[in-house]
Amino acid sequence: MDFELSAEQIALRDQVAAFAEQEVAPVAEALDREQRFPTDLYRKLGSLGITSIPFAEEYGGMGLGTFEMTLAVEQLARADQSLAVTTMVSVAAGLILQRFGTAEQKARFLPALVRGEAIGALAGTEPDAGSDTAAFKTRAARRGERWVLNGEKAYITNAGTDISTFALALVVTTAPEIPRKEFTLFLVPNGTAGYAPGERYRKMGWHSSDTRPLYFDDCALDDAHVVGTVGAGRHLLHKGYQQARVFLAACSLGLADAALAHSVKYAQERQAFGGSLGRLQMIQEMIAKMAVKVDAARLLTYRAAWMGDRGTVSLSELAMAKYYATEIGTEVADLAIQVHGGWGFMDDCPVSRYYRDNRICTIGDGSSQIQLLLIARALGLDVQFGA
Repeated sequence: MDFELSAEQIALRDQVAAFAEQEVAPVAEALDREQRFPTDLYRKLGSLGITSIPFAEEYGGMGLGTFEMTLAVEQLARADQSLAVTTMVSVAAGLILQRFGTAEQKARFLPALVRGEAIGALAGTEPDAGSDTAAFKTRAARRGERWVLNGEKAYITNAGTDISTFALALVVTTAPEIPRKEFTLFLVPNGTAGYAPGERYRKMGWHSSDTRPLYFDDCALDDAHVVGTVGAGRHLLHKGYQQARVFLAACSLGLADAALAHSVKYAQERQAFGGSLGRLQMIQEMIAKMAVKVDAARLLTYRAAWMGDRGTVSLSELAMAKYYATEIGTEVADLAIQVHGGWGFMDDCPVSRYYRDNRICTIGDGSSQIQLLLIARALGLDVQFGA
């Protein structure tokens, strides 16, 4: 086992860390308060090459892997998890397109996404179905040479900004030649007739990321908008979710690491009971527990990313990383609030935002309960779900 990063990986990590500290952290609280999507900041992130890390050079990418993207997402999330999740969702959508899209689809949509001039969305979740993808109801019916989509998606990230360009929507496909329920992934460009992002949700956290419902009302698409093959969409979306689980683990990891750093600094500077807060054993215990959780989450997340790049990762390793990192993200943010006392409860204290932001991470891209079921099934237990 070699736990050392290469010189190139260290340089990339440090470049993103510097950008996050100098450009993102100073405006994160204002973006959260104003619930404003930072278009210019995202474009700047793209100009630095952060959005290009895992993409092939032919589309303007760096040709690196999941591990390097994980390092970048972690550093972004140390400053602002909203920006980190915007980035990871767009990258995850782009990676699905790069792997399974047609040459025409990739040539049209990937270059701008890779440059950070455009973002993509993954449209899976519906009002009555989240982790249970088999229960999706949005449909595409075959009418002559076209597929006509009708239905609604819910809680979709990145679909309604001024640089949103497409959503990958998983829908049930029906046609006379399809004897059973099948799922197909469609590339739906923004501006397509019959496709409309709804109003932004009012959310507990991730205030500066874009999250809204999507509506399909006789949205007509031809076969050129099918990603992969008809009927294979559920498998393709799950592949995207698996990739996103590593990135979401990194989002929680970065946030937890930032919460730890803020707590150490506050404990050193805050004077209470005749000395620094950090000299009190109960405070030391909380911060030490935070440090252990962060380090364990980093090991699990890095392992899943490293194995993913080598093609050896299983659902179990992905589930462990996603489950543990997202759970401890909330635990560490909660402990950080406790260390900060009344100040930690204030909206303009960073750890308050961390707590609000991370709460969704144990739900998105497969809830913690789904991850535990995947782990249990990998251990040979009789788990029945996701038929």
